[in-house]
Amino acid sequence: MQWPTFNVRPYVCGGIGHLDQAVLETLRAAGPRVTPALQTPGAELFSSAPLPPYQRDEQRTWAFSWGERTPAEAAPWITVAETYETPGLIHDGERIALHAGGLGLVDVYYLFRDGAVYFSSLLEPLLSLARTPYDVDWEAWASIIQLTFPLRDDTPYTQVRRLAGSSALIFEPGSGRISTERRLPRWLREEPYDSGRTAGELLEILHEVYKEFDGRPLLVPVSGGYDSRLLCSVAVARGADVESWTTSPDDGTDTDIVFAKAITRELGVRHRVIPQDAAAYPDDALAAARRLEFLTPHHAWYTPFAREVHKAGRTLVDGLAGGPLLKNFMVSGAALDASTEAERKAALLGSLSLGAPSVPFLSEEAAAWIADAVETAFAQSTSMLNGHRAELPLSVLHTRTARGIARSPVSLVGPETSFAAPFIHPDFFDAALSVGVARKDGGRFYRELLYAANPRVAALPSTNVVKQPLQRVPLRSAAAPAREYGHRMLTRVAASVPSLLSERLHEVVAEGPEALARFNGWNDRFWVRGLVLFGAWLGDHGDRVADLTPPWS
Repeated sequence: MQWPTFNVRPYVCGGIGHLDQAVLETLRAAGPRVTPALQTPGAELFSSAPLPPYQRDEQRTWAFSWGERTPAEAAPWITVAETYETPGLIHDGERIALHAGGLGLVDVYYLFRDGAVYFSSLLEPLLSLARTPYDVDWEAWASIIQLTFPLRDDTPYTQVRRLAGSSALIFEPGSGRISTERRLPRWLREEPYDSGRTAGELLEILHEVYKEFDGRPLLVPVSGGYDSRLLCSVAVARGADVESWTTSPDDGTDTDIVFAKAITRELGVRHRVIPQDAAAYPDDALAAARRLEFLTPHHAWYTPFAREVHKAGRTLVDGLAGGPLLKNFMVSGAALDASTEAERKAALLGSLSLGAPSVPFLSEEAAAWIADAVETAFAQSTSMLNGHRAELPLSVLHTRTARGIARSPVSLVGPETSFAAPFIHPDFFDAALSVGVARKDGGRFYRELLYAANPRVAALPSTNVVKQPLQRVPLRSAAAPAREYGHRMLTRVAASVPSLLSERLHEVVAEGPEALARFNGWNDRFWVRGLVLFGAWLGDHGDRVADLTPPWS
């Protein structure tokens, strides 16, 4: 296994509870090289880089974190999680808490074994502790195939879980008990009201957030959309040392590159286009799949870009969460107009799910089971948001943003390079959430914010509102090398889990790689990518999986 280089955010592993030293040593040996950061009864923590506690006192209390932002002082675990979006390990004198961040952007995986919890910031090392052969978590794969990301705490393996946002595993040394504790994060406990904030006020807050990055050389990737031009405009207005890069999102138009050139020209920012090679797509796709531990088929297009960012020596400024917070991204009119909770959930899940492909990709039995499993998991994942005035954008943030989209800055750029996500800073997050969803409908409020930041840049063409015909360009993900790679993966799926695929897709696979050329539509491409990801996972882990008989068979 080729591990990331943990230059900025360290790799950590360890355990809480009545720990077995032999098991801990197996875990340590299974991942990147680590040294002790904490060794105490009831908790041990190992890190790939020096990791001093941010709090320790004579009463034997201590606190560690390993996210991008470090807490300033001791606080309850939920306060640390929601304020700094960092996971950590805290002993408050009575209990030991292993916690995730508020949204759970930085991964914490764990496994129960013999009265203890063993954890790691990578999934793969924990498999060394799982019983073999592994059991497939079909509900995780249902969500990955239909939504492009897993829900709840699911991973491809039933034995290994992912600590969900705003949750902690608690060890009580006195009783020896280990329990899961889930808390409402700040944005749910203190439900915001529409305070009538103006676009100018949000822009002022964004300028305050940028003060944390003063003095750093910044890399602000610019596409043709709203988020990146706003972040780059603010960086330039503050006189920062800014470079901007753009790459092809492999959407078939490359309009981002054309629009980004106009934006950066207007801002006077050094601009670079990162090229991509269709011949390298299979390697890029497999590298992204392995790096993201097969949890999403997204980001193959981003892989060449991330490699270049690692060499840049600049802090990446990423627009993570801007869409849901500022322009109702993925929130349909049907969801806004729904009169019941059930209608609202169904409409939102419909927006997040892949649309129907041109031909049935899944067998009727598999499609029915997957749809039911995803509906149940989505309801459970978003139940704490029911009735909240910002239920719709928060549902997108807690699912698609946290589990799928965040992987590019968190897992492909980081941990090698530092990244900043200004939109999830607590001050801006809370202010943006207080703006009612009706004011954001159609991108109206976001355009006000853009005009307040830089009216000339705001007026330039945007991929969010494309009004002119698009010129088509070849897709890397549909070129001959990708078709050959995809066919190999689909052939593996067809042989290993034949009941997953429809008869029509079996026929396509039997025809050979060129038959995949017909799947150029948006929905088709994403269905193919999910099934290809499953095939790649089978290639790496299929020989260690117990029974591949799915629950619909």
